[in-house]
Amino acid sequence: MAETASAFQPNGRYQKFEVFNQLIGDANLLRAGDFGESISAAHWQRKADVLTRYTDPDHHTISLYVNGGTGIQRKIGADPMSGGGPGRCCLMPAYLTSDWLVHGEVELFHVYIPHAAWERAVVEAFDIEPNAVEVPEKTFFLDPLIEQTVRQAMLPLDWDVPADRMAMSNAGQLLMGHMLRSYSTRRDLGFKVRGGLSPVIKRRVFDFVDANLDQPLTIEELAEVADLSAYHFARMFRKTVGEAPHQFVLRRRIERAMHMLRDGNAPVAEIALETGFSSQAHLTTRFSRFTGLTPAKYRSISQ
Repeated sequence: MAETASAFQPNGRYQKFEVFNQLIGDANLLRAGDFGESISAAHWQRKADVLTRYTDPDHHTISLYVNGGTGIQRKIGADPMSGGGPGRCCLMPAYLTSDWLVHGEVELFHVYIPHAAWERAVVEAFDIEPNAVEVPEKTFFLDPLIEQTVRQAMLPLDWDVPADRMAMSNAGQLLMGHMLRSYSTRRDLGFKVRGGLSPVIKRRVFDFVDANLDQPLTIEELAEVADLSAYHFARMFRKTVGEAPHQFVLRRRIERAMHMLRDGNAPVAEIALETGFSSQAHLTTRFSRFTGLTPAKYRSISQ
């Protein structure tokens, strides 16, 4: 499998996670990164014949087998559990030691959620004590939402650039909410419902976004501006604006690029950096999807 991108943050939070550190010894790390305060992710390729133990991790792990994995078994008692393969998911809860018999090749995608972030999400979602909601272990199951989110909303992104890092943060928040709604032990509880953003808060957030389009914005940063939790901010923002925060930020980046192309003579590569894209090629790809035109073509017909 060809590596499509490289994202490694020096001293990243993900380097402290038990599951990450057990894999780093015999797996090829393709990409890894932290996205806001609540989500980390890693993309792995592994070919091994080993027994792997994850000892008392202090984080939850959502795992998707992107390719391969049919030779992996969960060691429980005398009879190991089989059933791995492309599209299969595993939930590995915090503080649960697990053993895995690994045989053959697998391409893995992991989302890591620190236990403290999970506890905050529980309080925000249900308004109850965090210890009242647990995540059970679940092995080799199918979940179309997890698979679609990873394959379509996370793997294709360039994790290094501001324009895509916020989309990663948003997708990770979506998966954490999905864990709460679909797999936690308190699915009988209704989610707390709140209204939209007030006009004052909405303007404050809009102004902050416009002033920081060249920066790697995260859901948590926007939520802090609004003085809300990340969980509630994302839901209230969508209700008020009609689109997810990362979609809004991407649209503002493109609109800023359109303005700069129309009203100035700055090189397209410079415009790309000032609007949060990694390169002229990255801007061109996103700009073309949004407008149907390349930046150069847009400039030629709008000036």
